[in-house]
Amino acid sequence: MSRTFLGGLTNRVLMTIAAACLVLSFLSSFINPAEAWFLMLPGLLFVPLALLNLFLLVWAVFRRSKAFVIPLVALLPTMLFLGRYFRFSSGAADGEGGVPVRIVSYNVGRFAMQPERSGIRDRKACADSVFSFLDDCDADIICLQEYCTDDNTSVRKELSGRFPGYSIEYYMYSGRAGHFGNVILSRFPIADKGVLKFDKSANLAVYADIVGKHGRFRIYNCHFESYNISLPGIVKSVEERRNDVFRETEEKMKRSLSRRPRQVEQVMGHIASCAYETVLCGDFNDNPTSYTYQRLIKGHDDTFCRAGKGFGATYAALWPLLRIDYIFMPDGSGTCSHKTPKIRFSDHYPVIADVCFPDGEGGHRDTRTKEK
Repeated sequence: MSRTFLGGLTNRVLMTIAAACLVLSFLSSFINPAEAWFLMLPGLLFVPLALLNLFLLVWAVFRRSKAFVIPLVALLPTMLFLGRYFRFSSGAADGEGGVPVRIVSYNVGRFAMQPERSGIRDRKACADSVFSFLDDCDADIICLQEYCTDDNTSVRKELSGRFPGYSIEYYMYSGRAGHFGNVILSRFPIADKGVLKFDKSANLAVYADIVGKHGRFRIYNCHFESYNISLPGIVKSVEERRNDVFRETEEKMKRSLSRRPRQVEQVMGHIASCAYETVLCGDFNDNPTSYTYQRLIKGHDDTFCRAGKGFGATYAALWPLLRIDYIFMPDGSGTCSHKTPKIRFSDHYPVIADVCFPDGEGGHRDTRTKEK
């Protein structure tokens, strides 16, 4: 065989592998990762896989190779998902005529941001910086994940002093490093509240029934299972020649992938029994081409897809690849704005959205039409 033929065959094989991985990233949205955990990997790599196939397409066209059709076919479905990661223009006018409610969702990372990233040397200084930022947001509702305190008995007093005029609901777990959990702050009255504890996990969801000017709705502040994987830790283990590092990493990923779908279904089951419209927000620890996203978006709209602009990524360490923090509004409402300010007080960026509810319409819905 000629060298030219072998080279062309190798190129086609590589293109086919890249295209197949991109197709698998699409399929990961519809397959429960607890049943096929390996599909999570191409799903997480959707952005670099899409860029790789785009590069291969341009390269093949430049070389006038008929193999350009391989990455082209793989890239066609990308148009259905690309808007969940990047948007050229916002739909800010979509919410005109409604009653705007500003919502902030922020994983504050236990106020333990590394000094080299934020310039802040201790947890108290980090917390003060976060609170100052939230004051400037002038939000109607604030949802915090990984809120941390040394004294669990003083959470309400501490938050009341920081945020006067807000109703406060929270739930904290106790650990060796302090007390941590989720917090909901609302300028509107809270009629009811509760917590959804996840089995064998310190992650959780808290919810509150908000009585606003437009009517009543329920907001869920969710923090789903993370992978608990540290890239610097993996590199250090490799340097120390620890043979078990990859096995431990695989076990952590499998554990996360088995727990998170159950947590998502628990929240979805709770939503199905709710008589009011629902808003979902928090750290989902999954990207927009994931089973988690596909399940939770049912009955809701993604505020970034409605009013975001540019890259929507929220995980600072791997920006712009990972978008794992969200605000989902009820179907039928609008979004005036969506922002992800790049402040460095946590390894997550906050999500800020002005959700516009139809003026004068209550939050009641027909639960019979809700997916069971």
